[in-house]
Amino acid sequence: QVQLVESGGGLVQAGGSLRLSCQASGSIFSINAMGWYRQAPGKQRELVARITRGGFTTYADSVKERFTISRDNANNTVYLQMNSLKPEDTAVYYCNVIITRTYWGQGTQVTVSS
Repeated sequence: QVQLVESGGGLVQAGGSLRLSCQASGSIFSINAMGWYRQAPGKQRELVARITRGGFTTYADSVKERFTISRDNANNTVYLQMNSLKPEDTAVYYCNVIITRTYWGQGTQVTVSS
């Protein structure tokens, strides 16, 4: 079994920054991709950013140049540095880890006030 523990969400004013963290623990041999998704009220869950084991990154167009994803393979941790936050970034952010199957974190709320 694999557990994901997220941290770092909160309330911030527009233009501010937050850093999300997600650490995986449990029966882990090798993690493939790690990433972050988000879901705003009334909307579908969408990919924010993803990073492969080799460090290749993918970003949603809406967050490019503002968000940076990184990972610490030794500690099975993925980070999302979010800068220049906008009210439209408000959502629940979910950590996503792919090992032999896909695992999801419990979600952390990010609220950006205007």
